[in-house]
Amino acid sequence: MLSATGWGTLAGGVALTAVGYGLGYGEAAALGVTCVLAVAVAVLWALPAPVLGAERRIAPRRVGRGDPAEGVLVLTNTGGRTRRGLRVVDRCGDRDIVVDVPPLRPGTAHELRYALPTARRGHVPAGPVRLERTDPLGLARRMRPYGASETLLVRPRICPLPVLPSGQAHHVEGPASDTADDGSLTFHTLREYVLGDDLRRVHWRSTARTGTLMVRQMVDVSLPHTTLVLDTRQRAYASEDDFELAVDCAASIAYAAARSHFPVQLVSEAGAVLRTEGSGSDGEALLDGLAVVRRSDLVSVAAAFDGLEGHRGGGALVVVTGTGDIQGLGAVDRVRRRFDRVTMLRVGAADAATREASGPGSDVRQLYVASLDELLAGWRREAVR
Repeated sequence: MLSATGWGTLAGGVALTAVGYGLGYGEAAALGVTCVLAVAVAVLWALPAPVLGAERRIAPRRVGRGDPAEGVLVLTNTGGRTRRGLRVVDRCGDRDIVVDVPPLRPGTAHELRYALPTARRGHVPAGPVRLERTDPLGLARRMRPYGASETLLVRPRICPLPVLPSGQAHHVEGPASDTADDGSLTFHTLREYVLGDDLRRVHWRSTARTGTLMVRQMVDVSLPHTTLVLDTRQRAYASEDDFELAVDCAASIAYAAARSHFPVQLVSEAGAVLRTEGSGSDGEALLDGLAVVRRSDLVSVAAAFDGLEGHRGGGALVVVTGTGDIQGLGAVDRVRRRFDRVTMLRVGAADAATREASGPGSDVRQLYVASLDELLAGWRREAVR
């Protein structure tokens, strides 16, 4: 197919040829014929389809916002002639990435690496790769797709944070629920043995009496639970960058707890986002879930606290919001007594008036941060408070 330059050259050539012959201007007619011939030669140049093999991968497939990610494409000339004038076009997100290909001799392979956009969170579709063959003047080109589309997952940025100490032993004899977290400190009850149980916990006296292998169920009464409320309302943040920073802060706090194998519950005014129970892969699941969180048009954040009124008690409650609209933040007063400690994180630049219009009660600890570095410094102070 002709490029925009090719169509312009063809139209100009036809016009010059017609005017030159019609008015007797031989030079104009010759120039017009030259233009038409140039377009014809360009079409013949780009017409042969290159016989190439192409393998593309994304490295890595998951990346933090702003961190480097690359598209890696290996081209192999499986034909019998040297191929020149090739370039690769990879559609990534909402823009095309164009990479020139050096001449490829028969039987040779060449690896191309190019940066992929990671400035925004979310699923970034990439591909399929298009291989373009163009003439030296750029008048004609031929495109051929290779491979299938792939997806780059851009996750929030995180910084290493300590876990807030919040657990308290509310029951001297252990919790009264069979769904409490399995631990190693406090005896709760006896139950039947299941595959994988520690044989050191077998209660032999009960086993002999019942004829069934019985084990002690131990619990960690003070296991910290972290509950995160992420305010995703547009009106809560002064800019898109402030919202992205808020998601980064929530991800850092959640990942710190998950890395220590502590349960995490993440909610917003639009509903529950994710809940983990302290397994080894929880941190990755939290980052994946927060990668696709988007801003909402809701007016109040109060709905985020509705489901917390039945919280079993204990642990830390962290509210992440902006420095804009505070409607609904007062709802934290309804649930704060169910938690050992409550911290509110206000993301973005804050003046004196903003700090005075805090929203929740005066005994709710508030941290103002405008960067991840400020979060790290403030969170460390909060952890030893």
